[in-house]
Amino acid sequence: MYFYDVKKKTKVYLTYLLPIQIVVVKVLSYFPEIIEYYYSNGFYQYSSKALRFVFGVLPFSVGDIGYVCLIGLLIRFIVKSIKNKNWKSIGLDITSTISIVYACFHIFWGFNYYRQPLHKVLQIEDEYTTEELIKVTEVLVAKANKYHKEIAVHDTLAVVFPYTKSTIFEETPRVYQNLSKTYPELTYRPKSVKKSLLSLPLTYMGFSGYLNPITNEAQVNGLILDYKSPTTICHEEAHQLGFAKENEANFIAAIATMQYDDIYYKYSGTTFALKFCLNDLYFRDEEKAICLLEKLNLGIRKNYWEVTAFWEQYQNPLEPIFKSTYDSYLKANNQPKGIETYSYVVALLVNYLK
Repeated sequence: MYFYDVKKKTKVYLTYLLPIQIVVVKVLSYFPEIIEYYYSNGFYQYSSKALRFVFGVLPFSVGDIGYVCLIGLLIRFIVKSIKNKNWKSIGLDITSTISIVYACFHIFWGFNYYRQPLHKVLQIEDEYTTEELIKVTEVLVAKANKYHKEIAVHDTLAVVFPYTKSTIFEETPRVYQNLSKTYPELTYRPKSVKKSLLSLPLTYMGFSGYLNPITNEAQVNGLILDYKSPTTICHEEAHQLGFAKENEANFIAAIATMQYDDIYYKYSGTTFALKFCLNDLYFRDEEKAICLLEKLNLGIRKNYWEVTAFWEQYQNPLEPIFKSTYDSYLKANNQPKGIETYSYVVALLVNYLK
């Protein structure tokens, strides 16, 4: 009876703690300089490296197994709740669990959503004109064509990566070495990047990968095309480094692969960055965007089409629901535009590359 009372009191305290946590997070979100200094460049640097050191040596994904176990426990909880119908107790179980999850999420990773914007960290501008966008896009088109010509036998052929996924997984942490010479905060070690055990469900959900915020493991969808693997892996590694926002992780993945010595990585990164720029230019100057797209070698466009065809074969009625849920999650975590955050990616690319 004593232990039951203690357990109940603990759940009540955790429930009361939830709104307090929400208020604290909201207040701290107005002080990105404090979060940048004390959390992102302070506590998080030690906690993330410790987690990557512990879980990185394991050949399997602890985070994936954890999610499967959580789903199993959730199903068990729902079944028990339907049978018991003690709604007060059920409510306490739910709110106390949410309180624990909310705390762990923010302590181990979530506060990174409220750090200073990346353009301030890198000391570059975040505004750009259409003329600047066109110039950068033209440069990227020229580079993409150049790399494609060096790799492909003919300009009408899509690039085929000569590396296995295992090789790409091993190589990508080194991609950050060049960047870290200029930006020490982009030094990536120790490594903890793994092929997700849930790759097939992730594909049907429409996701290339994710970061587990509790174990700090970078989970990469093992089914995606090899051509997309370098930027996807670097994207998840950027999350591990504490850059939580999708647009910032995309930018880091692009410049990291573009600056790497391997031409296949350069090609992957350049075409990745180029797609963002073309998409943004299309909304500003549709005619110019189409003109530049037509200047791309046919083989590059085939690589783009391959990616589209890959995702189309896994489309299902539930995918929009997952995407909508994730979009809401991003908006709730200091990303007002949700998944559609191309403009800031392009702002970073234009100001960095110009």
